[in-house]
Amino acid sequence: MTDLFLVRHGETEWSRSGRHTGRTDVPLTEHGRAEARRLVPLVRSHRIAAALVSPLRRARETAELIGLPDARVDTDLVEWDYGGYEGVTTAEIQRTRPDWFLFTDGVTPGPPERPGESPEQVGERADRVLATADAAAADAEGAVVLVAHGHFLRVLTARRLGLSAAHGALFQLATGTLGRLGTEHGRPVIAEWNVRPGP
Repeated sequence: MTDLFLVRHGETEWSRSGRHTGRTDVPLTEHGRAEARRLVPLVRSHRIAAALVSPLRRARETAELIGLPDARVDTDLVEWDYGGYEGVTTAEIQRTRPDWFLFTDGVTPGPPERPGESPEQVGERADRVLATADAAAADAEGAVVLVAHGHFLRVLTARRLGLSAAHGALFQLATGTLGRLGTEHGRPVIAEWNVRPGP
C-alpha cells in the first residue's frame, strides 16, 4: 500500500464564499495560486512515483503550480456532483432542510447534466482512484500525489482507512493544503493532515 499525498486545490471565489463547487469549472483566485505555490517544497521533498489530477481547471492549475505539470487526468477525481445544490451554501440549504448534512443525506437531484451523487456513489469513485493509485505505485518507486477537491478527498480518506464514505465528514481539509495517507504496521493511517508551509 503506497503513501498517498492528497492536495486540495487552492482557493476559488466559490470556496471562499462557501458555495458548493462540484462540476462548475471556476478558476483559482490569486490567493489560491499563492497557496498552491507554497506547497512546492513539500512536494519536492518526496520521491513521486505518479501524480493524478482532477480534470477541473482549479485542480489542474494547482498541479502545475506545485510542479506536477504532467499529472495524469483521472475523471474519477472530480468533486462530488452536488446536483441541485451546485453553487449553494450549506446555510442556504439548511433554511429549508435544517438537519441536512452532505455526508449522510447527499444532495437533491439537479438537471440532466448534473444529476447529483449519493455518498455511496462518491465512495465508489474513491475506491476506483485508490486502485488506480496503487497500480501506478506498483510500476514505480515512491508516493502517488492526488490533486483534487475537498469533499472528494475526504471521502477517499475514509475509504482508504476502511470507513464508509459518510465518515469523510471527520476529515476537514482546507484549500491549498496537503495530507499524507501512509501505513503503520501494515495498516492505513493518516500520517499528516492539513499541512501548509509558513509564509
